[in-house]
Amino acid sequence: MPFSKNFRRAIGAALSLSAALCAVPLAAQAQGAWPDKPVTIVVPFPAGGSTDMVARAMAQHMGDKLGQNFVVDNRPGATGTIGAGFVKRAAPDGYTLLVSSLGAFVVTPHLQKNVPYDATKDFDYITVPVQAPNVLVANVAQKARTLPEVIALLKAQPGKVSFASSGNGSSDHLAAEVFWQQTGTQGLHIPYKGGAPAVNDLLGNQVDFSFQNVNAVLPHIRAGKLHAIAVTGSKRSPVLPDVPTLAEAGVVSAEVYSWQGMAAPKGLPAAVKDKLAAAAIASMKDPAVRKRMEEQGLEIVASTPAEFTAFQAREWARWKQLIEARKITAD
Repeated sequence: MPFSKNFRRAIGAALSLSAALCAVPLAAQAQGAWPDKPVTIVVPFPAGGSTDMVARAMAQHMGDKLGQNFVVDNRPGATGTIGAGFVKRAAPDGYTLLVSSLGAFVVTPHLQKNVPYDATKDFDYITVPVQAPNVLVANVAQKARTLPEVIALLKAQPGKVSFASSGNGSSDHLAAEVFWQQTGTQGLHIPYKGGAPAVNDLLGNQVDFSFQNVNAVLPHIRAGKLHAIAVTGSKRSPVLPDVPTLAEAGVVSAEVYSWQGMAAPKGLPAAVKDKLAAAAIASMKDPAVRKRMEEQGLEIVASTPAEFTAFQAREWARWKQLIEARKITAD
């Protein structure tokens, strides 16, 4: 005898409910099993730099902790936006991550048109593992050795005293712009394609000053090849305890930190995000990793996802305002 329409509907509904009930634990199991295959950490810069070093330290520790390979994939180009755009387009499953410096997250989108992502909407922010202040350094031929002397030189020769940077919109460039803004002065910005050539010309007395990342010039300062004048942090750097902060030397509201951040494509499952964040934060709190970072002048932050999300919003607004006020361009 043929089944009635109501009976068939009842059977269909029961089967649908059964399938839905089965799918919930399966999805939970899939999330709980993360990671069950290798995880890729995209670094949008060449190997060998500070961001690459931080990413590899995290990858090693997280892999050991979670029992899976974390592989660093360097995808340089377009000041970090190529690698960041690649991660934005990846599946939000925890298997493709981004570790970048602040540029891709809060600076470059204000300088370039057609950036292939929206940094305020396209990422889940996981943690800021480390930060480092910049340090104002002078070449050894430069007679100005204190901050008041540098300011006096700038006022005596407006727009003529050279400041090297690793490129337009880099943290060393932005630090100089903040410094000039807060002191009512103006130097001559000399952008290079990367930190290494900028430091090389500084060492060769081809440029006068630079706000370089502490870790990038620490060996040269210790060797007496560069003179450290002031750091841009809120407190003195442990690796340069005798160098005052800008605020101590009389220049306030000019704090600038270079920092790295870990992010993932927007939409991570909550369980994966929690597990990922816990492992990432733990990697920076490991005593051996902490020691290695601090010896190079990096400061451990290890922020939570909520803290990084709020921090990214503040940094986004700050650098947008400065870039517009100072009319900074990518060219």
